[in-house]
Amino acid sequence: MYKVIDIIEPDFGCEGVPEGQEPCCEVVLKNESGEIKNVSVPDAELYRKDILPGSVVSFENGIIEKI
Repeated sequence: MYKVIDIIEPDFGCEGVPEGQEPCCEVVLKNESGEIKNVSVPDAELYRKDILPGSVVSFENGIIEKI
């Protein structure tokens, strides 16, 4: 189990998201032992799963799920 500490959205500037690329956010996770892990998750997935800073999640095999 992890707590979402921060979600860092990329800044593509005035060029926008490169064509054919899905925008991803850097998600900062902290486990119960205090270890920090940074993972890249598609922005749309975070919205679809309602994952925000403070959410408690699982992250296994590259898949993030809200608990």
